[in-house]
Amino acid sequence: MRGGCRLFPLLLLALLRGLCHGREPAPGAVTCGSVLKLLNTRHSVRLHSHEVKYGSGSGQQSVTGVEASDDANSYWRIRGKNDGSCQRGTPVKCGQAIRLTHVNTGKNLHTHHFPSPLSSNQEVSAFGDDGEGDDLDIWIVQCSGTYWEREDAVCFKHVGTEVFLSITGEQYGHPIRGQREVHGMPTANHHNYWKAMEGVFIKPSMDPAKHDEL
Repeated sequence: MRGGCRLFPLLLLALLRGLCHGREPAPGAVTCGSVLKLLNTRHSVRLHSHEVKYGSGSGQQSVTGVEASDDANSYWRIRGKNDGSCQRGTPVKCGQAIRLTHVNTGKNLHTHHFPSPLSSNQEVSAFGDDGEGDDLDIWIVQCSGTYWEREDAVCFKHVGTEVFLSITGEQYGHPIRGQREVHGMPTANHHNYWKAMEGVFIKPSMDPAKHDEL
């Protein structure tokens, strides 16, 4: 079942997905501590960052979308809203608050009230040091089941400003020619959907002491 950006009655969702209280999560659940790439399903580009700063707006590290599937700068680690709130190997629930930390630079996916350089939507940047930033690094995973499943398309809604992580296709020129602008949009639409792709996924377990890499 395709992930959704809007909230639905929990009971109906449980019935649709055949879930019952206390059941172990499916083996395909995305878990805390996993490192993955995120594909925008509308534009077929992966969420990406690098040590290139915006020349306008905040001047922080830029976040883009790239077509290449093998770029090492497209890996993000799933972390909790704060330390200890997302134990390694614990399945991420729909509606859970998370941080996405860029593996190669240690900065968190972030947004704030600056206009994005190409579309004048809301700028999305990478912010912080060694995985520590501020409250504007927190996103809600929106999906239509109990857990975020790897095969589902999901949305990320920013807690502080209520925008959705989006791509609408605008392309940069030099020095990151061909890369797409990533930004925040105030409405839920087909530009907001993301799917877990390549990565190292920690085996789902309700017991955080038990974890393996798939």
